[in-house]
Amino acid sequence: MIATLTWQCDDYSSISCSGPRRHLFPSPFSSSSINTSFSFPLLFLSLTSFIHYSLLSTLYSFLSINSSHLIIIIIMPTPTIITTRTCVETPNGDSSSNNIMSPSYSITLKFMDVTYQVKKIDNKTSKRGCIQSFIATHHSSPPSEEKTILNSVTGIAYPGEILAILGPSGSGKSTLLNALSGRIHGHALTGTILANSSKLNKSVLRRTGFVTQDDILYPHLTVRETLVFCSMLRLPRSLPQEAKVAAAESVMAELGLSKCQDTIIGNSFIRGVSGGERKRVSIAHEMLVHPSLLILDEPTSGLDSTAAYRLVTTLGALAKKGKTVVMSVHQPSSRVYQLFDKVLVLSEGQCIYTGKGNEAMRYFESVGFAPSFPVNPADFLLDLANGVCHVDGLGERDRPNIKQNLVHSYNTILAPKVKAACMDTSSVLNKNTHPLRNNPSKECRYSDRVSLFDWFNQFSILLQRSIKERKHESFNTLRVFQVLAAALLAGLMWWHSDYRNIQDRLGLLFFISIFWGVFPSFNSVFAFPQERAIFMKERASGMYTLSSYFMARIVGDLPMELILPTVFLSVTYWMGGLNPDLWSFVLTLLTVLGYVLVSQGLGLALGAAIMDAKQASTVAAVTMLAFVLTGGYYVHKVPHYMAWIKYISTTFYSYRLLTKIQYGDGNKILNLLGCYHSGSDRASCKFVEEDVVGQIGSVASIGVLFLMFVGYRILAYLALRSIKS
Repeated sequence: MIATLTWQCDDYSSISCSGPRRHLFPSPFSSSSINTSFSFPLLFLSLTSFIHYSLLSTLYSFLSINSSHLIIIIIMPTPTIITTRTCVETPNGDSSSNNIMSPSYSITLKFMDVTYQVKKIDNKTSKRGCIQSFIATHHSSPPSEEKTILNSVTGIAYPGEILAILGPSGSGKSTLLNALSGRIHGHALTGTILANSSKLNKSVLRRTGFVTQDDILYPHLTVRETLVFCSMLRLPRSLPQEAKVAAAESVMAELGLSKCQDTIIGNSFIRGVSGGERKRVSIAHEMLVHPSLLILDEPTSGLDSTAAYRLVTTLGALAKKGKTVVMSVHQPSSRVYQLFDKVLVLSEGQCIYTGKGNEAMRYFESVGFAPSFPVNPADFLLDLANGVCHVDGLGERDRPNIKQNLVHSYNTILAPKVKAACMDTSSVLNKNTHPLRNNPSKECRYSDRVSLFDWFNQFSILLQRSIKERKHESFNTLRVFQVLAAALLAGLMWWHSDYRNIQDRLGLLFFISIFWGVFPSFNSVFAFPQERAIFMKERASGMYTLSSYFMARIVGDLPMELILPTVFLSVTYWMGGLNPDLWSFVLTLLTVLGYVLVSQGLGLALGAAIMDAKQASTVAAVTMLAFVLTGGYYVHKVPHYMAWIKYISTTFYSYRLLTKIQYGDGNKILNLLGCYHSGSDRASCKFVEEDVVGQIGSVASIGVLFLMFVGYRILAYLALRSIKS
């Protein structure tokens, strides 16, 4: 039997350690949790994190062999690599990283006098161009007006209950949820938001699940694949893969998704799971990390009454397990309304009611707003929030005063009670909640830095997900047909072209440069804009690092970007009768593949910088047009004020390389044109001397293309990094 202990040492020249600690990750040598009283052979490791295998050469090793005992001691100084740990804090303040699915404690959410103001944007200002906006900023202008989105909103949400935020469109429901989830920062937001009498901090936010109004999911992944990949990325590395898969299956069973686990998610264009099932998948995304606080932005939008009822029933079952559920809802049915424990009604950012859902009608009757006929309570509350009320004795002229009367009644009757409940710390203890500690000694220290092992783990998972999601478009019929059709047409147009027909041969080479400059750049320009919503959502939840996502996205596109050009060139090269030498074909293929990767990088950079598919494609079209016109085939004498463009043109360098592979340094072309015999005054001879022989060399062209290959991707990465969630 071999047991494992972990020791932290500052010096490997002597066995002087701070004491044993349990492993935070599965060890192939571990059989159980042990202590120093074991008399079995021991393997001592001073590993405070996963280390790279290249560092093993620095270990100080000592081997001692006895007749019946084997002791191997490997002591190493504390490594500098910082790993990311996900911990679950227990009510007594201790932290545990053994199992993220272990029961978490409850959170009581209080918010007092929450106010949020934004500056109004004039329509004329929003339509200004860049130059006009620049000029306007350098002239004095009257201060912009501020619009109040939330105005002193106060409320409290207890564990085991559903707090529903009702109100018409534009009343501030989504803004309030974003504020409660810690997604709004800055001086525009004022007020107090507390979780178990503590301010929102990283400890609270890591225990908060936020479900957006739109279901932001990959449409071509199945329900099971979506949740398994999510569990692989969000659950701690200390859990084995089997436990993460089991966690995903457990959440699927809990939310009733097992029957559709092999169905793709789908979207408005692709048929997949139903709207209610898709919403439950979004909730399952957050349930994987076992949040104590679950916030949902209009989860019933787009669902029929039956699906909405089932969804809210599921949320109620989750709340009964000790979770705090806060959700906004636009127009619930009477059945759905009965499931709400607490209700908060907003009207133009102001609260007009806070309290139990079944007491709302009684309250409004007490302040003089009783319906004249039986009505759905939710419909009645929304009518009041809109300033509309059908009651006896209320004329049309009194309707504008409804909102003011409701706000005045709330501030007089309900607001003092709600604020008193928020100030009462005993209400937290009565609900079996515990103060959240943000003490490094009590709580697992968390770092955004990840080890090399973590990075490769994220990269491999994201790569697998990217390949599964995009396999439908990598080699779809239309794309393959497009490439094969272009290859066959080019091969037939230049069928066995004569080696001496210089102009025709150069035309074929330039066509190859054009096609494989435009095709990959236009395909890649949509990569990041199409995934913007998913990328921002997952980055906000801390699922992975930006670099691992970026590299996985690039590597995942390589099969499509490299195989199709190879097929194209294999057809066009031999049909066009280019140099039959095998080495020339290989060099041409390598040049085209490298050029494809450069063009792909250009598209990625434009897409990441603009993040709008339509605008990015327009800019890409103009850019490629400029590169093609200055590539050296259409215009030989480029004006001086335009000549600089060709030195940043990818087409310029690739066309030069393809020409040199076929005809060398240009002397063959001069011989074929008869320039050495008939003189070099002809225009074609001058073109060869100035544009082929006298231009940039092959080594310089390769170097510039390599710099573009790296530079475009760096620009794309920096553009993604500058995006704010």
